[in-house]
Amino acid sequence: MNPVSRHADSTPDIEQRLIQKWRGMSAEQKLTISMSMSQAVRELALAGIRQRHPAADPREQVLRLAIVTLGLELATAAYPEISALDRL
Repeated sequence: MNPVSRHADSTPDIEQRLIQKWRGMSAEQKLTISMSMSQAVRELALAGIRQRHPAADPREQVLRLAIVTLGLELATAAYPEISALDRL
């Protein structure tokens, strides 16, 4: 039976190699890679916020990032000042 690739851009053979590579890594190596990828996603999200809201100061950028990452309800509970933002 041929395994089905879970990634549209990878062949099953390449995907299996990737899985074996991950299995061979220590927990610390996996954590380091995961943290690096999370930071990259955060930076991309902030870049998008800056592009959509060029006049936003650093605090507003953080608040808008909270909305993106936490959702409006939780972000507003954590940062009540979000309710004063113009969301459009």
